[in-house]
Amino acid sequence: MAERRIGIIMNGVTGRMGMNQHLIRSIAAIRAEGGLRLASGDVLMPDPVLTGRNRAKLEALARAHGIARVSTDLEACLADPGDEIFFDAATTRLRAGLIRKAIAAGKHVYCEKPTADTLEDALDLARLAKQAGIKHGVVQDKLFLPGLRKLKMVIDSGFLGRILSVRGEFGYWVFEGDLQPAQRPSWNYKLAEGGGIILDMLCHWRYVLDNLFGEVESVSCLGATHIPRRVDEAGRVYEADADDAAYATFQLAGGVIAQINSSWCTRVRRDDLVTFHVDGTHGSAVAGLTECWTQARVNTPKPVWNPDVPQTINFFEGWQKVPDTQPYPNGFRAQWELFLRHVAGEVAEFPWNLLAGAKGVQLAMAGLQSWRERRWVDLPKLEA
Repeated sequence: MAERRIGIIMNGVTGRMGMNQHLIRSIAAIRAEGGLRLASGDVLMPDPVLTGRNRAKLEALARAHGIARVSTDLEACLADPGDEIFFDAATTRLRAGLIRKAIAAGKHVYCEKPTADTLEDALDLARLAKQAGIKHGVVQDKLFLPGLRKLKMVIDSGFLGRILSVRGEFGYWVFEGDLQPAQRPSWNYKLAEGGGIILDMLCHWRYVLDNLFGEVESVSCLGATHIPRRVDEAGRVYEADADDAAYATFQLAGGVIAQINSSWCTRVRRDDLVTFHVDGTHGSAVAGLTECWTQARVNTPKPVWNPDVPQTINFFEGWQKVPDTQPYPNGFRAQWELFLRHVAGEVAEFPWNLLAGAKGVQLAMAGLQSWRERRWVDLPKLEA
C-alpha cells in the first residue's frame, strides 16, 4: 500500500458553503480519516492550498483544520505543476474566467454551480475542457441527499408505475436583515453580483429532474422580487433587484409534468426545507432532504369532497417511511470522493461534468427568458 498525494487548489472556501461542505465536511474529513482508499489498496491523500483575497481568513481557516498551505496569489498556484485540481466555490460572476485560466494551466476542474452566468460561457467551458483533455466535474449535491437516493430506489423498483407528475416545494424565510441578520449573503439579492433565485436554483432542478424523472424539454417560469429592500452584513440598507422567488412548470421527456416553487420568502409548513411529491399510476412518494414516504395504490384512501363537515381522514397516516438500509454519507463528500477517484483513474466516467453544468445554466437562462417574455421556452439538446 502506498500513499499518493493529490494537490488541490481550493478557491472561495471562506464562504459558508465552500467552508462547511467542501472543506470541513469533505476534504478535511477525508484527510482526518487518513485519506481516500483506492481499489488498488493505495491511499489518495488530498493536499489542499486555500486561495482567496483575505490572507488572515485563509490562515485562520487553515490552522483550524490542519491545512498547511494558503495563498492570495491564484496565478502562482495555477502555475504550480504540483497541484492537479482546481476547485472553485467563489462568486458566480468570476467563475467562468477562473475556470478558463485553470483549463489553460492544464488543471482538472471541479466547481460549484452555476458554472457561468450565461449559456455561451457555460458551453465554452465544456468545449475548452474537452479540447484540453482534462477531467472536469460540477457539484450536483442534491442527487446525493438521503431522501432523493431513497426516492431513486423507489422509482427504480417500479413501485410508482408510470410517473405522472412531480411537485416540488423549496425555500424558507430569509430575514431581511433589520429584525435579525439574514441567513444568506446580500449578493444573492443583487443582479450585478450574480444574484437571483432562478439562476441559483433552476441549475439544481435541472439535474434533479433529468436524473430522476426525465430530461427537461421546456419551461414556463414566473419570477418575483417580493422584498425589494434588505439590510446587508454591514447594516446598510440596499435595493434588492434580483428575483427572490420563482414559480416554474416543466415538461419532461415521457410526458411527465413537474412544478417547482422556489422561494426565500416563504414560511415552512411541510416536512422539510425541500420536498418532492411524485405521483404515479401505481403509487406516490414524497421525499425530503433525509426521508422518503410512499403510498401504494391499494393503500390510497378514498376521500369524498364535503365542505360541510370536518375531514375525518388523517392523510398523513396512510404513508410509509422508506427505511435506512445503508449508510448515507455527506453528499458533498460522496461526490468529492467520486471525482477524486475519477482523477486517479479508478472511475472512468464522471457524468456530472461541465456539460451537465451547462445544462443547468441553460434551464436558468430559459427560465429568465420565459419570465421576461411571458411564454413557454423549449430547451434544445446541448453538445460540447
